[in-house]
Amino acid sequence: MKQEIIISGFGGQGVLSMGKILAYAGLMEGKEVTWMPAYGPEQRGGTANVTVIVSDDPISSPILSSYDTAIVLNQPSLDKFTPKVKPGGDIIYDSFGIMDRPTRDDVAAWHINAMETAAELKMIKCFNMFVLGGLLKIHPIVSLESVMKALAKTLPERHHKLLPMNEQAIIKGMEIIAKD
Repeated sequence: MKQEIIISGFGGQGVLSMGKILAYAGLMEGKEVTWMPAYGPEQRGGTANVTVIVSDDPISSPILSSYDTAIVLNQPSLDKFTPKVKPGGDIIYDSFGIMDRPTRDDVAAWHINAMETAAELKMIKCFNMFVLGGLLKIHPIVSLESVMKALAKTLPERHHKLLPMNEQAIIKGMEIIAKD
């Protein structure tokens, strides 16, 4: 198993932390991983993306020109990374941030109403965990248990009271993702 993923959106949406948690969960399961963030000088509000590779075998390079899965949380990210998804790959997008939905017919498009659901449930701080749950529904590359352990390791201890809410968001994300 090998999954090459790009996660992209505005700074402040939890793009980099989503990738970090995914990579950390893979490490905890003994998988080979890379986590390569990229963002402009204006982290909050500017664009940010992270490339994550999770593999059972050694990874030759963390630098990719195409991806198995693109998670895009805004229109500029969709426009930039849709052409870079491999045929047969997946595009996961939050319905809130996208005006023009994916149109490629050689990839699977998945929408997740993460922002809307996070707002309804008063769980905005967990927005990225809804999206991560959607990814894990489509590609169960790491277990929920490993993700929760990774969250506990990466979240400062003062925020550990939020772990149950994050787990609830991941599970809900698994429920609300749907194929276009």
